[in-house]
Amino acid sequence: MQKLGEFKLPNFFNYPPYFTLQPVRETREKQIQLWKELIIDFCRTQKIFVIALEVDFPLFSNAAIERSLSHEAREAFLSALVSDGRAEWMDKGHRKCLVLWHRIQDWADLIVNFVKENGLEDSVMTVEEIRSGVESRGTELHGIDRTVLMRALKVLEHKGKLAIFKGTSADDEGVKFSV
Repeated sequence: MQKLGEFKLPNFFNYPPYFTLQPVRETREKQIQLWKELIIDFCRTQKIFVIALEVDFPLFSNAAIERSLSHEAREAFLSALVSDGRAEWMDKGHRKCLVLWHRIQDWADLIVNFVKENGLEDSVMTVEEIRSGVESRGTELHGIDRTVLMRALKVLEHKGKLAIFKGTSADDEGVKFSV
């Protein structure tokens, strides 16, 4: 089985037709499903949140079989993730995609669990501490994309589980938990 770093690639990754958009609807649907799962799994294990279509992305080419996805195929697979609510285009030109290997509500649930497991109810943390602090090491929150984190925090704020307050700069933002 081929690997990309420590990530084990599925068997279809070595099958050249999967690097070309398939013309038959049933085959294309299966192809799109396989690519969606691969993209989500890879992004989750590698903690990748943003895919730029114009930049080389490791999954989109396979040197061993001398194949690369076309721009059209890349956009089709990412658009399928967008349709499923597992990604969002970050620009109107569809050049950058925010991959949501957890939906925003799932990230919000992870934050609540993190707060409870670490006894942080009724405490204050900075946004940066949540993303890269000692408490978050070894959790899925460590290294979370700031945009994703802020959206999940806003969901919790709307539910009354925390308050977000601004400091003097963006990395000064804080969160007061009340779960």
